[in-house]
Amino acid sequence: MTWHARFIAPAQDLDSAPLLRREFALETGHGAVRSAELAVTALGVVEPQLNGAPVSDALLTPGWSSYQWRLRVARHDVTDRLAEINVLGLALGNGWYHGRLGWSGKSHLYGDTVAGFAELTITFEDGATQVVATDDSWSAGPSGVLANDLYDGETIDARRRDDAWLRPGFAGEGWSAARVVEHDLETLTEYIGPRVSPREELPVQRIWTSPSGRTLIDFGQNLVGWIRVRVQGPAGTEIVVRHAEVLEHEELGTRPLRSAKATDRYVLSGGEDVFEPTFTFHGFRFAEVEGWPGELRPEHLTAVVIGSELERIGTFESSDPLLNQFHRNVVWGMRGNFVDVPTDCPQRDERLGWTGDIAAFAPTAAYLFDVEDFLADWLRDADLEQQHRDGVVPFVVPDAITLFGMPNGSHGDGTTPTALWGDAGVWVPWALYQAYGSTKLLEQNFGLMSAHVRKIASVLSPTGLWDTGYQFADWLDPDAPPEAPDKAKADPSVVAQACGYRSARIAAEAAAVLDRTAEHAEFSALAERMRDAFTEHYVTDGVVKSDCTTVYALAIAFDMLSDADRARAGDRLAELAELAGFRISTGFAGTPFITDALTLTGHVDVAYRLLLEQQNPSWLYSVTMGATTVWERWDSMLPDGTINPGEMTSFNHYALGAVADWMHRTVGGIAPLEPGYAKILVAPQPGGGLTSSSASLATPHGTVSVDWRVDGGTFTVDVVVPEGAPAVLRLPGADDVELGAGRHSASVELAGASA
Repeated sequence: MTWHARFIAPAQDLDSAPLLRREFALETGHGAVRSAELAVTALGVVEPQLNGAPVSDALLTPGWSSYQWRLRVARHDVTDRLAEINVLGLALGNGWYHGRLGWSGKSHLYGDTVAGFAELTITFEDGATQVVATDDSWSAGPSGVLANDLYDGETIDARRRDDAWLRPGFAGEGWSAARVVEHDLETLTEYIGPRVSPREELPVQRIWTSPSGRTLIDFGQNLVGWIRVRVQGPAGTEIVVRHAEVLEHEELGTRPLRSAKATDRYVLSGGEDVFEPTFTFHGFRFAEVEGWPGELRPEHLTAVVIGSELERIGTFESSDPLLNQFHRNVVWGMRGNFVDVPTDCPQRDERLGWTGDIAAFAPTAAYLFDVEDFLADWLRDADLEQQHRDGVVPFVVPDAITLFGMPNGSHGDGTTPTALWGDAGVWVPWALYQAYGSTKLLEQNFGLMSAHVRKIASVLSPTGLWDTGYQFADWLDPDAPPEAPDKAKADPSVVAQACGYRSARIAAEAAAVLDRTAEHAEFSALAERMRDAFTEHYVTDGVVKSDCTTVYALAIAFDMLSDADRARAGDRLAELAELAGFRISTGFAGTPFITDALTLTGHVDVAYRLLLEQQNPSWLYSVTMGATTVWERWDSMLPDGTINPGEMTSFNHYALGAVADWMHRTVGGIAPLEPGYAKILVAPQPGGGLTSSSASLATPHGTVSVDWRVDGGTFTVDVVVPEGAPAVLRLPGADDVELGAGRHSASVELAGASA
């Protein structure tokens, strides 16, 4: 479209976050206002105001995208907000565009100037239009926000806040003209995904004094957002609020934040002040408050949880309280890391869209929440990034690492594809297709999928093996040294070969869905070549090279073995799990697939033993340690309550929660038999001593629910099937049963007379 607006910024340097304003009168002689739409974006982040009030509760607009090629524009209906005389204002912050990104300490990665962009189009009763757009006729001035950064926090001086700038007739001190900032308007594009907004509020659970005399706050839940502060005290008093996810030695545990300050500072006006640092966010459960005037009481502080506006569609509950808490931890971890971009963590000097994390977690995410548009938006950036990187899907999307640089080439030079991480370009679209059934989304991402698979083909050795280039492989194997998380038991080339095979096979299946005959043949041949090479070089009588749990999990789950080798591999996987005391021995690559591999080879009992183990390392170990989100490392906190000594330790990382996908399908019993749940598989498999489970999912065809219980040796299942999506009921030891819409109940006697 043709824009009237231009990006603008203050013509003079300011000592605060800038404000932009324009006062205007409605044109007369055209009748009443029929509609009014405000389009807004920023180089940075923007909060639009109209006639003294926020246009919406959206936060951090326009979010984070691959700004070089794609800058999103938010649109708001303001028809009912106009008066005869109006003031349109923009409050600007640094955001991802201008603030710090990554652990290098660098900022301004995308540009040196924070600028706003707004175009208000007013349509009158007679069809005439009036356009109010940012240009050099606007004025710019200072605000009470003295500093703002996503990593470091926000500083607000209430003495400098004055809402008069949003009222007609304002002529404030320090205001001057705005200037036009050149920016390619061809990069402006519509949002695909949902906006970020406040999602929930949590009260203080406890206030106390630490051994060192510091005032500590506990909100009872590791969350992402900020603390709203209500306070009254002498003018000029400074309150400092520091945030952290955990305590260590009874004090705030800030070491995992690395260089991120995660600190908000507030200077009081002398009256009643309310502070909300909306240009930052923190990952925290605990806070430390310094400088509070008088007695600090729970009602003074409220945790505001923020996140992308995602609809919850999937549920899970069981008879095991620890397993239920783990599932809640998976949900909270996802919520905290789905803040416009699917990030690895929300608290330290990183918070990047790591592709490996979402490659592993996408099926779980697609069950818990409706993430179709959220991830479609992110995939658009992944596609743009690979187009500008010769077909290589980067480690992170948007690719900030290329801008700030990986230290000392520690993970290669980024010019070659990586297994699991790069495979996100294939696995994520396929997970969305399986969950929601959209061939349109598959078509939109087929170029991305094809580019990645062809890049893999281009780096295979003459043997057909993917054995060149850097691989993260089974990242964070619990047996790897804390300082070397890529030193896993699994050979990186074995992991790469398996993941590459899966990508080629998925790409071939996607081509078949889209009636792309040539690509189907191309990718099918590549998959066959990679599987043959895997068998020839890495498999001997069912023993897979490295002989560790991850390589067996991948080979089985990806269907890479002959029937005989598969049976032997399954037995060996179960044996290795038992030898490890049913504690986890897989990292990022193996963890999402090990319970499936055990189930597929007749060892569902072992899968349950793994799932329900409580000793470190295990999924439930963190729960026994009081976790309320999933951790980055199996032992991010050691049994003695100290933080893992590794430099890289987060207490909110969703990747290792990918086992929830197996929980939904195998424990809960809900899986798609056809893409988009056009046909539903109801196949719960009891075990682990669980006596009941309840799961539900709002599919594109309606809500399916599965409730089961074990009473003595009788396994009873109650199912609700939605209209338009038939189901197949598959119970242990019984033939499949076709189910139509409605309520159904069935029972079978379990072998051995008990679960």
